[in-house]
Order: sequence, then structure tokens, then C-alpha cells
Amino acid sequence: MSTTTEPFVSQGSAAEDYPLSPVPEISRRSLISLAPLLAGFTLYSGTLFAGGLIGPSFQFWPNLVALIVIGNLILGLYAALLSYIAGQTGLSTVLMARFSFGNVGSRWVDFILGFTQIGWYAWGSALMAQLLNTLAGVPESWNWLIILFFTYAFCSTAYFGYQAMDWLSRVAVPAMVLLMLISLTVASRDVGGFAGLQQAAIADPLPLGAAITIIVGTFVSGGTQATNWSRFAKNGKMGFIATLIAFFLGNGFLIFSGAFCAKVYGEPDIVKVMAQQGLVVGGLILFFLNMWTTQDNTIYAFSIAGSNMFRSSRRTLFVLGGATIALFMAWGGIYEGLVQYLILLGTFIPPIGGIIMADYWIYRRGQFPSLETSQPAFNWAGVIAYLGASAIAYFTGLAGWGIVPINGIVSALAIYVVLSRVLPSQSAA
Repeated sequence: MSTTTEPFVSQGSAAEDYPLSPVPEISRRSLISLAPLLAGFTLYSGTLFAGGLIGPSFQFWPNLVALIVIGNLILGLYAALLSYIAGQTGLSTVLMARFSFGNVGSRWVDFILGFTQIGWYAWGSALMAQLLNTLAGVPESWNWLIILFFTYAFCSTAYFGYQAMDWLSRVAVPAMVLLMLISLTVASRDVGGFAGLQQAAIADPLPLGAAITIIVGTFVSGGTQATNWSRFAKNGKMGFIATLIAFFLGNGFLIFSGAFCAKVYGEPDIVKVMAQQGLVVGGLILFFLNMWTTQDNTIYAFSIAGSNMFRSSRRTLFVLGGATIALFMAWGGIYEGLVQYLILLGTFIPPIGGIIMADYWIYRRGQFPSLETSQPAFNWAGVIAYLGASAIAYFTGLAGWGIVPINGIVSALAIYVVLSRVLPSQSAA
């Protein structure tokens, strides 16, 4: 195993979940612990909406099903390959970025990953208020209080760290899957089974590349930060398997559910669908568990990025600070603009992972140095590769060429490999 484990890890670092150091062997977790936690992260209402965006535009079989499989396989493999590195080294993405972007350059990675997670967290808090208005009849005048309460309630397990999030996921994930299967069974009956789905009207077609970009974009930011938990895996293989299960199967199940419900009822949100089906109580339980298991992971990811940006081991302070930032974003109306946000995530996040994978496997041949080794302020190969790959992803997206996230990942990998051999070695900062 290739690791950068430090010889001594303080109890304080253990309580904070090692934000600035590799996870030591004594704190590594089993597949049974890791897979449900990562799956809970992917079971998110925002993913249902993404499925609802693509579902009406394609015939159910084989077009829609094939699209969902391809999109989530891309997302799953991307996240799983990063998680393999995390399981091998015990490092999160933002710590790996110190090597591929430089000591100062990695702070851009902290910012962009942290900002996207705060955006998701604020969006989730706003969604809580909107659905309680719809399902429970709560007056909209109470929304500010609902958002305030759930913004801080959902970050409680993230504050206490991996162990609290682990136990929540072990209870919540099986319950959510069961409730969703019940609802999908009722929906299948209502639409007339497979034949009814095949006969459903097709809306204005969505370009194939845009559809896959939306699927990947739903959780590509989360996939890039799946390493926050897969670094707790006992080895790289376990990190790979746990993440593939969560992002291919878990995220795929949510995309499928949103698309299915949109085709049957014209409504992607399975919670609202359950209310239509007479399963209001089940819908509220599903909604609450769905939001909690993702929101705590989201704010946890922000805390890891914040800890690295400011080189502070006080991860819990960033949990509370990030929640406060999200609170004001939610009060300010973050709920609008979901489609544009997803496409941007699918454009500008994947190159980060491509660069880290190229740095680890091709340039460093599967061996990161110790975090105590001085790094240059900027690894210009990584910085330039990111800018170039992001530009390629953006403009190929405008032109409708290929699949935007893949364009970004492959371009970043190729540019980094070339530049890391051409540019002179940078002196340590």
C-alpha cells in the first residue's frame, strides 16, 4: 500500500477526522461502514430533479435506460478511481491537490469544491421549506424559520464526524430504498407497466451530450470529494468498490426514479409523487432522511476544504461557519437556476480529478510524497492544465461536441502529462 501516514496523530486530529493528515490504519473502516455512508450522500433530492429534466425527452427503453447507465457509469468510475487513490494514501482530494496544484495553487481547488458544496447545502435548506409548504401546508411566512432550523439541524452529524454519519446512514439508507421501491411499484401500476411507459409522450428532445452532462453534473462535485470518506477505506480496492456502489448504483437509482416519476406523473420529486399516491407520511419520512444523509455529507466536505484552505485542524468550526454562509444563501433565493448550476458543475469540476489521477498514476507512478515534504507554491503543470481543460470543456459544450465532463477529464489528464514533462521542476515554497 502506498501511504503518507505520519508517525504520530494527535487525539485532537482524530476527533476532527484528520483534515490535514492521512487517516491512520487504526481509524480505517470496513466496506459495510463505508458503502452506506457514501450511498446516503448520493441519495439526494437534487438528483431526482436532474432525472426529471431528462426523463420526458427520451423513450423509456432502450434510450432512457441506456442514457442513465452510461451517465452514471462515467460518474461512478470517475469517483471510484479517485477513491482508490484515497484508500491507498488516506488523503482527501484537497490534500492530494497540494501535489498536483502546489501549496498555494491547491487553495483554488479548496475554493471551488467548497463553494459548490455550500451551494448544494443552501439549495437543500431552501428545498426543505418549499416542500413543507406543499406537503404539510406550512405557511410561506415561516420559511425563514424552517431554513434556519434545518440548516443547523442537518449539520449536527457532520459536526461529530464520520462515526455519527456512519450510524445515521446505516439506518437511513435501507429505509429510503424501501420507501422508494414501494412508490415506484405504485407508479408502475398507475402507468400501465412497461407498455404504458413505452407509449408515454416524448417532450422536446434534449441533446445527448447535454443529458449526460446533467447526469454527471448532479454529483460530479460530490464525486470529486468522495475521497473525504473513501480515505477511511482499509485499502484502495475497498475505496473503489464502495464508491462505485454509491455513485453508479445509488446515484443511478435516484436519476432513474426522478426520470420515471416525471414520465408517469409529470413530477420528478418522488416525495411529492408519494403524496399523490396517498403515501404522505412515507414521503415526509423519505424526504427527511434523504435530506439529512446528504446535507451532513455536503457540509462535511466543505469543512475539509476549508480546513485545507486555512491550514487549520479545527474542522468543526468550518462546519458551523459553512452552515451559516449557506443560511444566508438560502434566504437569498438559491433555489433558482438549478439546470445552469448542474451544467457548470459538469464543466469545471471534472478537470480537477483528471489532473490528480494523472499526477498520481502517471507522473508519480502511484506514490505521493509525505505531506511534510515542501511543495512549490504553484505546480504550473496542474494550474495550466486545469485552465486549458476547463476552456476545452466549456467551448466544446457550447459547440455540442462530445460529452462535456469526459472532455474535461481527458483533456486535463493529457495536458498535465505533457506539461509535467516539459515544464522545469518548481522549487519548494
